[in-house]
Amino acid sequence: MKDILKRLTNAATDRLGAQYTEVRAQNLAKTTFTMKEGKVEAARQGLESGVAIRVLVNGAWGFASVGSINPETLMEATSDACNMAKAASTRLRNPIRLAPAKAVEDHIQTKPQKNPADISIEDKIKTASATTAVVMKLDKRVKSCTVDYLDLTGTSYFANSEGSYIEQEKLQVWSRLTASALQNGVYTFSREEIGSTAGYELFDVETPQVVGERLAKRAVRQLTAKPPKGGSFPVVLGPNVVGVFVHEAFGHLAEADLALAGGVVADNLGKKIASDLVTFYDDGTISGAFGSFRYDDEGIPAQKTLLIKDGVVAGLMHNRETAQKFSVEPTGNARAEDFRVAPIIRMRNTYMAPRDCSFDELLEDVKIGYFFKSFRGGQANLDGTFQVGIQEAYEIVNGELGDPVRDASISGSTLETLLKVDAVGKDFELYSGRCGKGQTAFIGDGGAHIRISEVTVGGSA
Repeated sequence: MKDILKRLTNAATDRLGAQYTEVRAQNLAKTTFTMKEGKVEAARQGLESGVAIRVLVNGAWGFASVGSINPETLMEATSDACNMAKAASTRLRNPIRLAPAKAVEDHIQTKPQKNPADISIEDKIKTASATTAVVMKLDKRVKSCTVDYLDLTGTSYFANSEGSYIEQEKLQVWSRLTASALQNGVYTFSREEIGSTAGYELFDVETPQVVGERLAKRAVRQLTAKPPKGGSFPVVLGPNVVGVFVHEAFGHLAEADLALAGGVVADNLGKKIASDLVTFYDDGTISGAFGSFRYDDEGIPAQKTLLIKDGVVAGLMHNRETAQKFSVEPTGNARAEDFRVAPIIRMRNTYMAPRDCSFDELLEDVKIGYFFKSFRGGQANLDGTFQVGIQEAYEIVNGELGDPVRDASISGSTLETLLKVDAVGKDFELYSGRCGKGQTAFIGDGGAHIRISEVTVGGSA
């Protein structure tokens, strides 16, 4: 593979006029299936192989991809990419330049205790079926259970015209489980999402019994919950909600391409936007975490990137193009879903750093408020506003957890909300998920429990 990729980079640079060339290839085995109420509705196993060529010609990008390693086909695609870039350069106002990067030669291996490639699809389906059985048998009010499963194993390859060549073994295991419950016309929903880059041993920890009970009990517990009162309240957020808040409300705004598009974060670099207790990271180096990897899709080593330090905006997430514009080093955030698309700036594992409060200390000063334990969904806008839906929540009354509530949400301005973080826990949890930004990326997010002195809670009037 090395010789093939090097020939392409040399041809583009030496014969076709490219200032810079990078070639990515992948040879990945993929297993997916969906199970509903114990029946497999869709299952697929196969190989996803192909090559992506990206070139910089006269300050413009050109991109082409093919699902083949045929030398003639690859040379045609390389020529197409160069022609595309030349055509684009005639309409370009500001030529693209790339931040310098050190040439790397490396081979990254995975060492799972249980390689999903060695587990039969029948055994994977048995694990999902066992989880479904736990969910459906826990309580007769549980009416449905869906399990989505995915794993990827294999190798990705990267070479560029600056001398880098990287072989990186890939391993991802992921499952999303949902359940619903019904009683007296009240319908509730529960979701769990688990993932790892360590191996199939994920299911030795997140066993069918553990995950199934957690999923079903949440759905049943919410049947007797009441809607929260709408208005402004102090809230304690669990790490699951904190992670989504960090990812949605701040993380996307700190992706340099979106920051350049007019987000509120780029205008506040070096400025205080949050309380002294707030420190955010985006980290691609956490062992086994779902958003971790050794090199990004521009051949840049993953790193731990500081976004906010003690309330002050400390940095953004960059690829080589935006790093040049901001006169900083690339942060290793260029990621592509697969060979069919060019890499863009994506988060990895984004989280709030812990401090020193116990959970009881977070609750004790709240007379009337809410504890939001796990999220249902979230979104944010470039103007800095956000909304996060909650799937599991409880009242806080005089410093103690009270009755469950359902169908809650929080919303507001990211910058105003960050200034109201008045306590941060000493615990830490990281959750697995997937993020869409035109492409799907595997990510992690989380942090510690936190308390916000006041935020808008959606519910009944």
